[in-house]
Amino acid sequence: MLKLLRYLKPYRAAIALVFLLVFLQTLSDLYLPTLMADIVDKGIAHGNIPYIWKMGGLMLLVAAVAVVFSVGASYWSAKIAMGFGKGLRGKVFTHVQNFSMQEFDQIGTASLITRTTNDITQIQQVLVMMLRMMIMAPLMAVGGIIMALSRDVTLSWVLVVALPVLAIMIVLVAAKGLPLFKSLQAKLDKLNLVVRENLTGIRVIRSFNRGEHEKQRFEGANLDLTNTAIRVNKIMATMMPVMMLVMNFSTIAIVWFGGIRIDDGQMQVGDLMAFIQYAMQIMFSLIMLSMIFVMIPRASASAGRVNEVLQMEPQIKSTENGKQANEQKGLVEFDQVTFYYPGAEKPALSDISFRSRPGEITAIIGGTGSGKSTLVSLIPRFYDIQKGSIRINGVDIRELEQSELRAKIGLVPQKAVLFTGTIAENIRYGKEDATLEEVRHAAEVAQAAEFIGRLPEGLEAPISQGGTNVSGGQKQRLSIARALVRKPEIYLFDDSFSALDYKTDAKLRAALKQETGEATVIIVAQRVSTVIDADRIIVLDEGRIAGIGTHDELMTTSEVYREIVSSQLSEEEIA
Repeated sequence: MLKLLRYLKPYRAAIALVFLLVFLQTLSDLYLPTLMADIVDKGIAHGNIPYIWKMGGLMLLVAAVAVVFSVGASYWSAKIAMGFGKGLRGKVFTHVQNFSMQEFDQIGTASLITRTTNDITQIQQVLVMMLRMMIMAPLMAVGGIIMALSRDVTLSWVLVVALPVLAIMIVLVAAKGLPLFKSLQAKLDKLNLVVRENLTGIRVIRSFNRGEHEKQRFEGANLDLTNTAIRVNKIMATMMPVMMLVMNFSTIAIVWFGGIRIDDGQMQVGDLMAFIQYAMQIMFSLIMLSMIFVMIPRASASAGRVNEVLQMEPQIKSTENGKQANEQKGLVEFDQVTFYYPGAEKPALSDISFRSRPGEITAIIGGTGSGKSTLVSLIPRFYDIQKGSIRINGVDIRELEQSELRAKIGLVPQKAVLFTGTIAENIRYGKEDATLEEVRHAAEVAQAAEFIGRLPEGLEAPISQGGTNVSGGQKQRLSIARALVRKPEIYLFDDSFSALDYKTDAKLRAALKQETGEATVIIVAQRVSTVIDADRIIVLDEGRIAGIGTHDELMTTSEVYREIVSSQLSEEEIA
């Protein structure tokens, strides 16, 4: 947790103010029992009414000042903690934006959500307490001991017995609670994952009648989290009763032995009352420390998880002062590229070499698991290759700045992703300053204008989270429009026509050919009809190139391609 405290540097002045306010509040609280003792011994005992009024007024004034200091300390500590949480969430979010797919796969989306929300909230809560109690508790304990000794040294032996008992209890409870708090956050991750999968996959769950199975999965994860939380709370719940027991027995001992000393004339009533107050302040200071110890283990576990994200260095880093591409636009070259997924024993792609030029359509086809989508994901540098090179406009993509590289690319992913907002906002996601005319034109080329025109709000029609209020084909067409409005040098269509009927597919490809005439187009497809007119068809089989050429050339030279064609087209269509 100490590693995260460096993010408190912008709040150093505010922290100093909080410490000053807490210090003054503690001094005021320590002064009040002394005033009370003086009122009892010098005012009430002698019937000195003016003295009672005078010291009583002073006591009220000190109490009012203590309240002002307390409110100020609470306000500024809350403001610091909330600002710290806001800044830390921003840093985590910004840092995660630089992660490659490898880091996302390593930590997991559900865990990243938990770390950005729940874990940082745990740190905020303990920070509020630390800012006030970490200085108040020690100061009150030390100050209370000094003031208690000043009242009666002999009676202080009660505290010598009581304080170690309290300290031992705090240490034992904290030692048992720390491991459970760590596992609690991990089990919260698991519950988050199960809930997320249920919500995103609700259609599949219902279609296969797996509701009862998913209910059992949720109940298992929920029960596991609940049982761990109950164990933690049982351990922590023992702390307060034991402390109150020790405090009450200490009070009884102080009153018992104090009464004897008053009876012997060695102590005054006011001193006994002040001593009891100081004893309570000392005990409460330990209780405050124990409350911090209760929260610190969980906050420490959360801080470790957040720090793990912040310390994780992205495997793919943007090149500073990267090379400038030459005058060519859209030239894509693969030169003996070999790629392994992290932890994989076999390569997903082996010895891939081809060239895709501006004005040409390069199609990639192959069986399931042949590496088509993997190949496309390497061009925007979502992963780094292990061997060979990928060049755009003659420059290795590892030598280009990531922002410059991706500005050249318009990607339509295999799974169409839409964001909450309007249709126009989703299309403008490709180009933020796109005009209304550009948005309309992109929608027309993507064959989306027809269904958009049927909506009452048109381009301002709302899109729900994940695009659940539009069909799969409509999502794909909006994703294509988002790439088209960008007008990039390179278009990557990763199986982006699978949800379209053959008529719409044909119309879309004809419109794309005119729209992308000067750009490089790379299409991943399952349908032979989608790739049959491409300038170049690359056939992949188990991560290797099984053939390159036009449709007619591959029908002669590639057995794998012939098998794909024969599985989709009749003999008459092939002829």
